[in-house]
Amino acid sequence: MDALEKLQILADAAKYDVSCSSSGSDRKAVKGALGNAALPGICHSFSEDGRCISLLKILFTNKCIYDCAYCINRSSNSAMSRAEFTPDEVVDLTISFYRRNYIEGLFLSSGVVRNPNHTMELLIAVVKRLREVEHFNGYIHLKGIPGADQHLIETAGLYVDRMSINIELPTTKSLRLLAPEKSRSDMIAPMGMIKDKIEQSKAMASRYKSVPSFVPAGQSTQLIVGATDEVDLKIIKISEALYNRMKLKRVYYSAYVPVGKSAIVPMNQVHSLRREHRIYQADWLLRFYGFTADEILTREDPNLDMEVDPKCQWAIRNPQLFPMEINKVTFMELLRIPGIGNVTARRIIAARRFGNITFEGLAKIGVVMKRAKYFVTCNGKYYGAIDLEPWKLKQILIDAPGKKANQLTMVELFPQTFGGDLGGLSV
Repeated sequence: MDALEKLQILADAAKYDVSCSSSGSDRKAVKGALGNAALPGICHSFSEDGRCISLLKILFTNKCIYDCAYCINRSSNSAMSRAEFTPDEVVDLTISFYRRNYIEGLFLSSGVVRNPNHTMELLIAVVKRLREVEHFNGYIHLKGIPGADQHLIETAGLYVDRMSINIELPTTKSLRLLAPEKSRSDMIAPMGMIKDKIEQSKAMASRYKSVPSFVPAGQSTQLIVGATDEVDLKIIKISEALYNRMKLKRVYYSAYVPVGKSAIVPMNQVHSLRREHRIYQADWLLRFYGFTADEILTREDPNLDMEVDPKCQWAIRNPQLFPMEINKVTFMELLRIPGIGNVTARRIIAARRFGNITFEGLAKIGVVMKRAKYFVTCNGKYYGAIDLEPWKLKQILIDAPGKKANQLTMVELFPQTFGGDLGGLSV
């Protein structure tokens, strides 16, 4: 099998790992070196300045000794075409693609072949040659192999920008059910070690000029959603713990999609992709809006609403906090108002220095008034025109099924062609 055939198989197999991101690395250009990982960054993700960036995303091999029920690369999947690169082939592909301007970096993951240590050694051989032989200075994101010796993880961390240790499933119970050959501690322990080494590297860099960087873009992980029956509150609390204790840059979520026949894993739940979207929205509230998991959801209301976004769900559940006076509340309180985000909250704080903000002024600032007007007052006046009763609010705030906000349908755009009626819609 030649390298192109392997690439077709292993690039396709890599699409199930979503925990790739490049934001945060500032590996700058070096004279005589190839590539540059300074912003605007690498990979098919978004850097901190909003750019979409490209990456060669492949598995080293899709051969695997494990038989995880949710994984398409599991050892019992006889219908799967198998392939395995050599370290030299991965290096040559990366450099060749980079020189042709196809990519700006590499995301490298792998199935576990022979054992975790052997697999990790193969991955290290790739990144070590890229850095030391080819002098590749671009972005590298490496998937760490749970169960590999600590010194191997440490060695890899000296050559890569970001590393991910995927915990795959939310709980030890679900891991025992679907991946009994894997150990939860084998996933958590290297995360803690990576966190400590990152902190040590930063502390040393503040004192000395020449200190080798260690995973400068931080670490991430992936959670599969819907393969087992955990409620959304459980998933969000796990993510919250990972952010607080392990200092992860991102937790990625992947809606479970049945791959092949399995007696253990049921068909994915209805709305699984919408559920994944809602969990990402809740994750955003954790990271940027000052919410805690126990605020977003409660034991009495443990699942995210598929009809309204998590912030609206929280606001509906807490009508006693609203309406808020837009000219008096703090920045953190502004972030809790549906329809107001980080950018618009900062604009409101800045505009208030010059005078009171009017209802019309909020729309000009960029506030989504179709949501925010039910939760704010402007100079003491309420413009929502309804009582703040949860059932009324929810009916108004429910997302129109199958239609994105501010996006017209074909019928609305071309009523004469489709026989539709704009019904007074103002475009």
